[in-house]
Amino acid sequence: MTERGRGRPKKLRVADGEIKIGFDSETITLRLDQIAPLKVISNVTKTGEKYKQISASIKEIGIIEPPVVALQGKAAGRYILLDGHMRIEVLKELGEKDVTCLISTDDESFTYNKHINRLSTIQEHRMILQAVKRGVPEEKIAQALNLDVNSIVRKRNLIDGICPEVVDMLKDKIVPSQVFPILRKMKGMRQIEATTLMCDAQTFSVSYAKALLAATPKDQLVAPEKPKKIKGLDNEQMERMESEMMSLQREYKLIEENYGTDVLNLTLAKTYLSTLLGNTRIVNYLNKHQPEVLSQFRKIAEMDSLGKDAA
Repeated sequence: MTERGRGRPKKLRVADGEIKIGFDSETITLRLDQIAPLKVISNVTKTGEKYKQISASIKEIGIIEPPVVALQGKAAGRYILLDGHMRIEVLKELGEKDVTCLISTDDESFTYNKHINRLSTIQEHRMILQAVKRGVPEEKIAQALNLDVNSIVRKRNLIDGICPEVVDMLKDKIVPSQVFPILRKMKGMRQIEATTLMCDAQTFSVSYAKALLAATPKDQLVAPEKPKKIKGLDNEQMERMESEMMSLQREYKLIEENYGTDVLNLTLAKTYLSTLLGNTRIVNYLNKHQPEVLSQFRKIAEMDSLGKDAA
């Protein structure tokens, strides 16, 4: 075993006390047979896309993020693997004998890589674009990500023809890359409208994007002279979709414009009814002459939030 020092855990001083960093300040190089994994990588996992990408990346550029280990009790030279099981498995398949690791001072494995968000489509585009600008060949990027070169080119050119407002709206969304060529067929304002609808519905599927394209009037297309070709839809159906979409968008804008006023009015009405129901004489009168109205008033007054009963 070759060690490059195991520094004492650093402490950061804060106003109310101290926070101990969860890692030793230096890495350590361990033999793979010194590391005991907490789980077994199944053959099914090995056939998955994520495992293949990790394998391709390690073969091409080596380990980027060191695995995390913790000392196994008082056993000298034995470590438990907290994070990096796929990386370790790939190294074993490649015939490697040792690996550089981070030493954890906290043996709780749930603190590692459990809350990492997937890289959004646009973030991936920017990452590839930066690599290309730095002179990394597209072939090497493709090998590292286990993709073909054509896929890298498509990802590199992902937002060409997409207006900046749409890029900003989708910057943290997981969107199929096939959606962007569909949006690219629309003019800027229509791109924004379509993307707003996708964000509001939290639906970013290719089929939904195609439906929005089918419902787009010709004058809002980049190439209006070209006929829209949507699989499974004829011209009559697309014209009907255009009409229905325009009607839907008008209703949506009307609701959006009136929403604030409606909420204020409903809040005032709820408060007023609660005050009325605090008057015993009014309650007794309604109970005697209008019991159904009283029941509805009580439901409104007991609502936890507008649009949702307390029950």
